[in-house]
Amino acid sequence: MMLFIAMAKFKQNLSEEIVAQNMKDIETDTEGGVQYREIYWTLGKYDTVVIFEAPNEKVAMEMILCRADRMDIETLVALPADPEHPFGPA
Repeated sequence: MMLFIAMAKFKQNLSEEIVAQNMKDIETDTEGGVQYREIYWTLGKYDTVVIFEAPNEKVAMEMILCRADRMDIETLVALPADPEHPFGPA
């Protein structure tokens, strides 16, 4: 599994319908192999930050694209830091 961090900004004001669609998408995502680790509401440039795992970049991209009508999303691939080499390989 690969680790991803997604930062999203809603294109519209949140409504019950948008929240309901997001919850439906989350259920669909988990059926497709995505595992959510953490979801945060945030203040500032982004409305939410999501940390999730996906089998590969294609699955992560499909998850993001299904929300393109509601959110602008910036996604990062995350790699765990090695305590012995916190700034990368020697």
